[in-house]
Amino acid sequence: MVELAGRNLREAGLRNSLTTVGISVGVASLVAMLSLGIGLQQFFNRQLGRSGLFDSIFVAQRSEFRGPRAQQVDLTPPKPLDDAARRSFEKVSGVDEVYPYVSAVGEFRLERSKPEDSHFSVIGGLPASARGSEAFDDFQGEFYSSGEAPEAIILSDFARVLLGLPPQPQNAEQKLTAEQAQQLLGKTLVLRYAQRAADAAPQPTPSPKSQKDESSDDDSDSSAFNVIRKQQDLKIVGIVSSEPYRGMRQGRTSVLLPVGFAEMLNMIQPGDVRSLIRPGMGKTYNNIVVRVSKSKDVSAVEDQIKKLGFNAFSIMDASQNLSRAFFFLDTFLAIFGSLALAVASLGIVNTLVMAILERRREIGIMKALGASDSDVKRIFFVEAGTMGILGGALGAGLGWVIGRVINLGTNVYMSRHDFKPQDFWYVPLWLVITALVFSVVVSLFAGLYPASRAARLNPVEALRHE
Repeated sequence: MVELAGRNLREAGLRNSLTTVGISVGVASLVAMLSLGIGLQQFFNRQLGRSGLFDSIFVAQRSEFRGPRAQQVDLTPPKPLDDAARRSFEKVSGVDEVYPYVSAVGEFRLERSKPEDSHFSVIGGLPASARGSEAFDDFQGEFYSSGEAPEAIILSDFARVLLGLPPQPQNAEQKLTAEQAQQLLGKTLVLRYAQRAADAAPQPTPSPKSQKDESSDDDSDSSAFNVIRKQQDLKIVGIVSSEPYRGMRQGRTSVLLPVGFAEMLNMIQPGDVRSLIRPGMGKTYNNIVVRVSKSKDVSAVEDQIKKLGFNAFSIMDASQNLSRAFFFLDTFLAIFGSLALAVASLGIVNTLVMAILERRREIGIMKALGASDSDVKRIFFVEAGTMGILGGALGAGLGWVIGRVINLGTNVYMSRHDFKPQDFWYVPLWLVITALVFSVVVSLFAGLYPASRAARLNPVEALRHE
């Protein structure tokens, strides 16, 4: 059957070749369109992943609700966001890293500079995983030697302040020159900050009268704390032009410390009312960041954290519209690419119908010798399927070439405008297999009418004029 179909295809080689090329063009357009949509989606996911936002969950303690409608809500005290909660987050399946959110204000000056040359700036904590952030693509210096090292990475605009250089315009290049960077790398940066420490002094026992007077205040807290001025020497190990994890922080952070070391300093943070170390409770936190191994598991991990009794938010909550937009984009590109394949299917119908008219005598002889209707149908289906397979394979290769050309041309254009090359195109294996299967299915569907028409041919009518 295959040999007979192959002979029939070779006899009308030019016409069948043109039909096969039409199928390949349709498959190529489908593969090129979908590979572009998949590549763009992966590009955005990759950029968001490197930003540290797409796979991060921000956890906070649930606030107690006070007000006239309090009887309609759960009045149980909220769970403290303490070390026990932090350990429970680490046990959730899919969690890769858990660390506290650190943001404090400090006073900085270079080691040998005058005290009046000090500058106030915001301090942030940076985990080891931040090394893969896009901010470190254009990095001067080295990353932290360990998570608890007294080292600092500073932003280039703050470095200019330390060097006494004028600030750069907002849209200008922020990176320091090699000579300017060498003036700071390896130098000591003196940090002065405020540390909160628990007051161990015994508290006087209130009289019964005073207890009665204060009993109406449910928010009273007898815990006291001291504010201690501290000083810490930091080694400047690196300079970055843009802030890593910029969307995670409020305000402009200029000095970044290893998150483990920043946690050890126990600095007073804005809005920090629970970071005391209390007996039997451990340290409590304002916010904790939970990083997930795979972005697709963020929603599941976020739900688990909420079930533990905490507020949780992730960028996935705000990016659902983005995923929906990519779904519609891929659907539109698939429909648009399939139009060319639909046009190519008409070429298959035309080719096989012409083959019936040219092979009436051959079909009549075959049926006169005992060929059944299903045998005749099978021959035409094999011919249609063969053109579908050849056209699909050729089209998948052609679509791959089109995608490479588009990607190359885009990167040439971007390089002329001082942008880094990127991959906007991706052809997964499942797309190639799907294109081949789709091509064969469309070809067989296009051959359905010609095959049925050939099977209904009366052998007496086919041989009468011979």
